[in-house]
Amino acid sequence: MATLLIVHHTPSPNCQALFEAVVAGATTEDIEGVRVVRRAALAATASDVLAADGYLLGTPANLGYMSGALKHFFDQVYYPCLDTTKGRPFGYYVHGGNDVTGAVRGIETITTGLGWRRTADAVTVTGEPGKADTEACWELGATVAAGLMD
Repeated sequence: MATLLIVHHTPSPNCQALFEAVVAGATTEDIEGVRVVRRAALAATASDVLAADGYLLGTPANLGYMSGALKHFFDQVYYPCLDTTKGRPFGYYVHGGNDVTGAVRGIETITTGLGWRRTADAVTVTGEPGKADTEACWELGATVAAGLMD
């Protein structure tokens, strides 16, 4: 069975709404043979990353960058996972008050360094998430999970 690891930092109701939509998409009944593991960014480990077949990342944009929690996650897993996880699929979502550019750039830079392969369009949301935003997150979760089905 394939494993999808969702690594997230969810400090606000807006981030929680996006996270829940991603999980709902990844665990929809149409997805078969994929185990979904959820880890808070500060709790996720290199072992979690090595045991997974694909990844979904979620973060707020804080002060022009990804959250410190997601950056800490990357700092902890980068070298232990660098060679083994090359080519693995991933997707991500970012929520910000008014700008997510720096967070997106940071995630893209680090995942490029890891050699991960983005398999779905990133979802970026500023302000309060609307129905279209949560639907996009649902699609993100479903798309990345479906890509792991046998």
